[in-house]
Amino acid sequence: MENKHKAGFVNIVGNPNVGKSTLMNDLVGERVSIITSKAQTTRHRIMGIVNTPEYQIVFSDTPGVLAPKYKLQESMLGYSEGALTDADILLYVTDVVEDPTKNADFLAKVAKEKVPVLLVINKIDLLKNQGDLEMVVDKWKQLLPNAEIFPTSAKEHFNVANLMTRIVELLPESEPYFGKDALTDKPARFFVTEIIREKILLNYDKEVPYSAEVIVEKFDEKEGAIHIMAVIYVERDSQKGILIGKGGSKLKKVGTDARKDIETFFGKRVYLELFVKVEPNWRNRDNKLRSFGYIE
Repeated sequence: MENKHKAGFVNIVGNPNVGKSTLMNDLVGERVSIITSKAQTTRHRIMGIVNTPEYQIVFSDTPGVLAPKYKLQESMLGYSEGALTDADILLYVTDVVEDPTKNADFLAKVAKEKVPVLLVINKIDLLKNQGDLEMVVDKWKQLLPNAEIFPTSAKEHFNVANLMTRIVELLPESEPYFGKDALTDKPARFFVTEIIREKILLNYDKEVPYSAEVIVEKFDEKEGAIHIMAVIYVERDSQKGILIGKGGSKLKKVGTDARKDIETFFGKRVYLELFVKVEPNWRNRDNKLRSFGYIE
């Protein structure tokens, strides 16, 4: 009997900083979602797609669930809650240090889910012994009794293959949703903005990274090279000064780091120009959130 093709949407949810993006990149096998140790790096839902002749898995990495402080975060929470409604399989990611009761309301919604829920307890490499792990697992069994539990270490690639096998088993029979050569549903320039934003997160402290938004204004791709012009928007003049640094040194470092990663991502030479502009209070302005793609 011929095996039917399987396809489905696997949505990854959980609190900030538990390793959702690292896990997704491990499952997809490409660096699709940005990873840094600062919370709140994933602002949009990002789709990474795994294709084989037998199946297609469409992964969505969502922003960490958090109580919204301003309009941008309301939009991000909307993405996470939306992820509960359109999944075939839900991956709830936590880790061994997180307080399980941190987001009780969201957890209660996950507990009511009708689709299969796979609970991924990440970062088990931080535990000292098996007894500690058993305690963490028992706690989660009470909170999400219907979930299948997968202790993992995405960083060490531990137990990720078993998780992937289970996802494939649970996929519904379906034709593919995207072309079989697709890696993601996002356009190329989206990844450029994500890479630049990651470098800002790594190179600056305090509020600067969270007040920064990157827009690619020019993406001119030739056969052997890409010319990219990007603008970094911040909310205040003081942030602009910090971003540029003395004699432009800080911005130059961001540009160099980003260019290397963009070249690796596209496999081409990249000419990258960065500019900084001030856009006061953009995180609370609907027209700006719309133009930056956070509000449909």
